[in-house]
Amino acid sequence: MHTPTPLLQVNHVTVSFPIGSFLGGGRLVAVNDVSFALDAEQPEIYAIAGESGSGKTTLSRVLLHDLDPTQGNVHFEGRDLATLKGRRHNMEFMRKVQPVFQNPFETFSPLRRVEEYLFETAIQFGRAKNRREAAPVVDAALHQVGLSLEEVRQRYPHELSGGQIQRISVARALVPQPRLILADEPVSMVDASLRMAIVNLFKKLRDEQKVSVIYITHDLATAYYISDRIAIMLRGYVVESGPVEQVLDKPLHPYTQLLQESVPRPAVSDRTEWARPIELGSTEVKEYSRVGCKYAGRCPHVMDVCTQADPPDVVVEGRTVKCYLYTNDAR
Repeated sequence: MHTPTPLLQVNHVTVSFPIGSFLGGGRLVAVNDVSFALDAEQPEIYAIAGESGSGKTTLSRVLLHDLDPTQGNVHFEGRDLATLKGRRHNMEFMRKVQPVFQNPFETFSPLRRVEEYLFETAIQFGRAKNRREAAPVVDAALHQVGLSLEEVRQRYPHELSGGQIQRISVARALVPQPRLILADEPVSMVDASLRMAIVNLFKKLRDEQKVSVIYITHDLATAYYISDRIAIMLRGYVVESGPVEQVLDKPLHPYTQLLQESVPRPAVSDRTEWARPIELGSTEVKEYSRVGCKYAGRCPHVMDVCTQADPPDVVVEGRTVKCYLYTNDAR
């Protein structure tokens, strides 16, 4: 039986940077041996959650083909991103994979009307030949996010609310009709009263437009609310991944357990109660240079083996966890 090609396949991606005299020289491994895949036929929201310094934004740059991995590779629709050479191939990839960034006001110049960006995107990606043809394309994208061209026409970014400008950012990403949206902290700059409107929009795009979303966040609450699967990152590693309800309702990795203690505990069926933002901890640079498990210095279950070598990935109860507690070493 033929197995469909995944929409996105991330294979053992590692990204390291030279650090000179920092920590005695060498390289900082910002992303360490990360692998996951998104199904081409079943759109989903895949959350990558982690505190500042976990490596999630570096990983997002690799997924957007903005940064080459030091090791490993990324395939989109079966094609290795490393083989995308020339403007035509890169434009085709950009048409299908669109970003939504953290601060919507940095996306748009205060000196340009927001509609110009939308028209420009429609023409650039071949949805229209001119502004006249672009108008209905832009209006349709805006309607998908609860706005219209009439509402935003002739308006500058400062004349719109944070919620409106972020929805326009999403509309701009929808203009090329992508298959995947990579949203990097898309609600962290939005007022709490509008946060749920934005995350509900991603659920609507998944369900009605069949667009997959990679949702990168430090906020476990919204990740739980909208995601199908989640990967928890710590110092470059994915330490636990799987269906979001399994990972966050019954976490296995001690680090995920620590995070879960900070999250409200509603009934599983009532995800709306998870709307309160949860801040994860601050970065501890020394953990990046630690031999073995990066969490060993804080883990209440630390064993000698934890400080000697990286833990293996172990499949337990429907998810993958990088921890010696679930190997023969714990017995």
